[in-house]
Amino acid sequence: MTETTMTRPEQSSKADVTLVTRGITVTACVVVSNDIALVVAPHGEGTAWKTAVKPGDPVELFWVGGYEELTLPAKIRQVEEGEEPRWHLAPTGPVARSQRRSAVRAWVELPVVLPWGGATLTGMTADLSEAGARVLVDGWGLPPERGVRTRLTITLDDKSVIDLNAEIVRNQTRGAQWILAMRFLDVSERDEDRLRKRVFQALREHRLQED
Repeated sequence: MTETTMTRPEQSSKADVTLVTRGITVTACVVVSNDIALVVAPHGEGTAWKTAVKPGDPVELFWVGGYEELTLPAKIRQVEEGEEPRWHLAPTGPVARSQRRSAVRAWVELPVVLPWGGATLTGMTADLSEAGARVLVDGWGLPPERGVRTRLTITLDDKSVIDLNAEIVRNQTRGAQWILAMRFLDVSERDEDRLRKRVFQALREHRLQED
């Protein structure tokens, strides 16, 4: 990880740009990123974000740097309009650790085990964050209802495990399988770090595949 990665998103990477006064967040490709210029090409559904911006508007830029999501306050310095608009940004403050990090989620498959009905359910994560996960398990009987608390064991790539307390947020049946959305409870700082590292590893892997 370079020093530039910690102060600017990498060129050709993806970032989220939040239009602060509009409450709109769009995904963007980072076209230029260096000590002199920062230019992003936003894209997404709808037209509000295309017509809502003008020079001087404040924005928040979010990107993955190492094992963290980072954020940089900035303002729009110039707008290049067209079918593929580009926004020239000027930083207005220092880089900081993103406060929305608990919402950062990645598609990643890891083995899971959880007790249910006197037996054990096994399956895989469908996606994962440090705050929760969706897991796909082989079900039997009645699925756990919303609000039910349980234990969840996740096996990481190095075969080490994380034991977590979790609460069912919702469930969905898919034939003989259940999709359980869960939020984690009272996660230790050490386990938060382990989960966060695996999430950002998955994000980097997905980015490389897209490139």
